[in-house]
Amino acid sequence: MKKITVLLAEDHMIVREGFRKMLELEDDFEIVAEAEDGRAAVALIKKFHPEVVLMDIAMPMLNGLEATRQALKLVPTTKIIMLSAHSDDAYVKNATESGAVGFLLKQTSAHDVCRAIREVHQGKTFFTPSISKQLHRLNPQLSGLVGKFHKQAAELTSREMEVLQLIAEGKANKQTAAELGIGLKTVEKHREHLMEKLDIHDTAGLTRYAISAGIIESSVQLTIV
Repeated sequence: MKKITVLLAEDHMIVREGFRKMLELEDDFEIVAEAEDGRAAVALIKKFHPEVVLMDIAMPMLNGLEATRQALKLVPTTKIIMLSAHSDDAYVKNATESGAVGFLLKQTSAHDVCRAIREVHQGKTFFTPSISKQLHRLNPQLSGLVGKFHKQAAELTSREMEVLQLIAEGKANKQTAAELGIGLKTVEKHREHLMEKLDIHDTAGLTRYAISAGIIESSVQLTIV
């Protein structure tokens, strides 16, 4: 029997290990790689071409939403299921807009996780039952009237999204430049563009925006009020 190849992208090791042990109990799954941040996830998806990816939304280096967009450009046949501890409307809409074909809450049962992987592998979509109700309610918006975040995010480049996340994680411009391998002046220019496009003019505002959009978890920046 040909197994479904799966990649796990989750920054918390204990959660990732839990998913791995759960999936290893099934005869039809093969875990080909694991990633602890979004950038590593994109690189590993490009290398292994997994059939299904379990992708956490809030990860360091590169969040799951942007990692999904970048990965699907490289390997469009991969099916991505988003993982989150939150079920806010914004999270669900952002996940579907990024290209994910499934959305699971981290407290989802093992049965539903396995079922989700099998169904998206067959070309279907799968959402945690409570999320399915939200999606049904949000469907008119998803097909036309998207939320404010989508209108704004659509104007941001992938690089600007990366810079936004690093700013929100508390990285200084020099750290951001080193992390992304670009010049300090380039980072400063991206920062200016972000503030202009989002009409937000301070770091605290950018951080609050990133939290509300699910780009980072609220626990990342405890000093922001």
